[in-house]
Amino acid sequence: MPKLKTKSGAKKRFKLTGTGKIKRKHAYKSHILTKKETKQKRNLTQTGLVHPSDEKSVKQQLRLI
Repeated sequence: MPKLKTKSGAKKRFKLTGTGKIKRKHAYKSHILTKKETKQKRNLTQTGLVHPSDEKSVKQQLRLI
């Protein structure tokens, strides 16, 4: 059986931490930034973690399962 390719959209969006959690970036930071407060834009810059209920789906897309 051939090797399974990872979903290219997922590999661009997610990274693994050293403990096996999945890092992600926040949405709403790409355009129409003039109407957003500076504080909101600053908080959206920081990375977050994928919610535990979504971890299985993301790991499947990254072919970690």
